[in-house]
Amino acid sequence: MGVVRSGGDKSNPNKKIGEYLGLAMLLPISTFVGYGMGYGLDKLFGTHFLYIIFMVLGTASGIISLIRELS
Repeated sequence: MGVVRSGGDKSNPNKKIGEYLGLAMLLPISTFVGYGMGYGLDKLFGTHFLYIIFMVLGTASGIISLIRELS
């Protein structure tokens, strides 16, 4: 039988690496998702400006999520 640890092990270096990698990838992924949504809507509606709006919205949501995670 394995040892059951309660409360999570905050000193585990692998867990810290995973947390920091998640934080590092949060902003680029949210920006890319916003850009992709805007690009798809531009193709759907035949416009040429929605990708910029959605990219800015994706970046803003990434920044907000990053601030929430860090505080």
